[in-house]
Amino acid sequence: MTDFDARAALAALAGTGTGALLHQRQLPGRRACEAAWPGWVNPQVAAAIKGTGVDALWSHQREAADRAWTGQHVVLSTGTASGKSLGYLLPVLSAIADGAAAPTGRGATAIYLAPTKALAADQEARIRGFAIPGVRAATLDGDTPHDERRWIREHAALLLTNPDLVHHTLLPGHERWASFFRALRYVVIDECHVYRGVFGSQVSGVLRRLRRIAARYHADPTFVLASATVATPGLHASELLGVPVHEVTQDGSPRAPMVVGLWQPGTKPAAGGDTARRSAVAESADLMATLIDQGVQTLTFARSRVGVEVVAEMVRAKVRLAGRVEPEEHSGGGSYRDPAGVVAAYRGGYLPEERRALENDLRTGKLRGLAATSALELGIDVSGLDAVILAGWPGTLASLWQRAGRAGRSRRTSLVLLVADDDPLDGFLVHHPEAIFDRPVEAAALDPANPFVLAPHVAAAAHELPVTEADSAYFGATLPSILDSLVAGGILRRRPRGWFWARDDRPSDHFSLRGDSADDVRVVETRTARVLGTVDAARADAAVHTGAVYLHQGQSHVVTELDLPATTAHVVVGDPGWSTMAQSVAAFDIQHAARETRWGRVTLHFGTIRVRSRVTSFQRLLPSGELLGIHPLDLPERELVTRGVWWTVPEDELLSAGLGSAALPGALHAAEHASIAMLPLVAQSDRWDVGGVSTALHPDTGLPTVLVYDGYSGGAGFAERAYAEAATWLMATRAAIAACPCSTGCPACVHSPKCGNGNQPLDKAGAVLVLDRVLRDRG
Repeated sequence: MTDFDARAALAALAGTGTGALLHQRQLPGRRACEAAWPGWVNPQVAAAIKGTGVDALWSHQREAADRAWTGQHVVLSTGTASGKSLGYLLPVLSAIADGAAAPTGRGATAIYLAPTKALAADQEARIRGFAIPGVRAATLDGDTPHDERRWIREHAALLLTNPDLVHHTLLPGHERWASFFRALRYVVIDECHVYRGVFGSQVSGVLRRLRRIAARYHADPTFVLASATVATPGLHASELLGVPVHEVTQDGSPRAPMVVGLWQPGTKPAAGGDTARRSAVAESADLMATLIDQGVQTLTFARSRVGVEVVAEMVRAKVRLAGRVEPEEHSGGGSYRDPAGVVAAYRGGYLPEERRALENDLRTGKLRGLAATSALELGIDVSGLDAVILAGWPGTLASLWQRAGRAGRSRRTSLVLLVADDDPLDGFLVHHPEAIFDRPVEAAALDPANPFVLAPHVAAAAHELPVTEADSAYFGATLPSILDSLVAGGILRRRPRGWFWARDDRPSDHFSLRGDSADDVRVVETRTARVLGTVDAARADAAVHTGAVYLHQGQSHVVTELDLPATTAHVVVGDPGWSTMAQSVAAFDIQHAARETRWGRVTLHFGTIRVRSRVTSFQRLLPSGELLGIHPLDLPERELVTRGVWWTVPEDELLSAGLGSAALPGALHAAEHASIAMLPLVAQSDRWDVGGVSTALHPDTGLPTVLVYDGYSGGAGFAERAYAEAATWLMATRAAIAACPCSTGCPACVHSPKCGNGNQPLDKAGAVLVLDRVLRDRG
């Protein structure tokens, strides 16, 4: 096999698209570190896995497997395609195979938890392919027929499922699963880095309930977690489970060198005489087509399903117009194939047979280009491509390296290209490569003690089994106060033997791990009464207010009525020729400042705040940006109690820095927007996970104040991470604003797509002065 010249391929991209390569770096390869097979592995398991060509283990696989076999909770955090699955399959399959040979009893059982159905399906297919006697694996999810569920309960040894089903089905119905729980030896949690923020805190509640129910049946399962490379994986796993977890992070798998390039698209004219960056999606399509033309098998990640389809279609058009590929017939073709048969789009919702066909075409080289969402990152086993393009920053360094790891065959150099989007963080990163190459990956933030998350899980636990004071071992020191509040609310009832569920329904029916709730607003097409989708209650006022233009699968609809009591928005099909943007007002009250840091006369705080917001009107805008009108709305005020980080600076300090009094609101507002956009640099957040408020005179502080807060009740851990890394965060924010070439502000620096004030007022130059003063006396 001839070696792929990644540097030559990168150089050949010069002149492609509208932009330019700003930086490139070659990351060194890694030698393999092998380990012998452990003697405790069941002979039939060893024979089945060795039959797939695995003659030796990597060192990290052996260490994780040994620790799990001796009953130690362990998290394995190594790179993409490093064979993490063998670290948990060896002990799990050996325990099940050993138990199957026992003369009496059910034998050992295990649970495998995956964040996506696709990943669970891939694992089941792999395990069934081993054909190990006595290892009966079965997938249980929302699509499993009821007649199969009974067989699974009574006979399955390895249950492949997801945290949602454990929450809604397995734990509430644990008595029917008694024999399975009594034999429970292992619980595998795959891709555990996904469980962060509020979702991670919810899953933490489920795992603590799972440990509690297992103990009810005298089982003490060993937890084995697998993760992409994240900071402090042992701490993250321990926060998820509530028990100490040993981490294995030394990657023993071989890795070829990787060439990484940072690319910025060019500019184009924009409204008001300014310029705007070309989108990362369009630029990535040009780059991908050029690489395919060079014979380079390429994978492009886009951040949305629409972006994926756009990339694939643009590349198809370029491939066909250039006459590079002759159309060919495919037998049994899935819906993902393009007419030329060489470019595909991959996103959530594909059938298993389509995924398998896609995977096979990638491996054989028949498929030369693939555009995908993060569904590919977790949902399908593909590695070894020549090149990976990322159309926009994926949100975290962990995600960047996870996706980059899809490129590179053994002893074959790979190419990874990050294409900056029109966003402050993207622009900062491609101009500051040290923020990518010279810093560790982020920590995964979650807050298992968040009372807004923990209380529903305590209620659910009481429904499953009466809660006692001893359950503080699972739910923490705040359990007594949570129990008191649940009793006061009539949700639990206290009895001599503990706290009992006091209602006729099931608590797990009232909340979802992924944030869906009974308060979500259904979007209903009036003519057909068809439900198009749902909008969470927190966003409904801004997204589906009366008069809003609502997009569904590319089709425009107009909202004719938002019925909040009925949690329904009624829409009619039609494109009025304009878009709408909601306008809102917001304020916050400081409830408790838990921590404080002083930088001279500047003070940073972290604590509990109450945000009050109300959508007041909406704008109608033509595609050119021209304002057609502003229309008032009569909607209620919303309140959110959460955690936030805020900083204050005396007005006289800002005036001395060169700001006029009239410029203060716009300068603070611009600094707020940019700091929200830059928060993912230090925390695993998205700008839609957080909010912000700024004011030239806050009634609680008496000073100019800027707040950034978690957009979830009780907090999600993002603001706390921002407080801990405040200097790094705010210095990067200042640098991103100052480096933007626009004159008065744009989406690449201080404009926000979610601003309730229509991005008014904003003062870009003033924001730089504000942040200079804030950072001047930092420790």
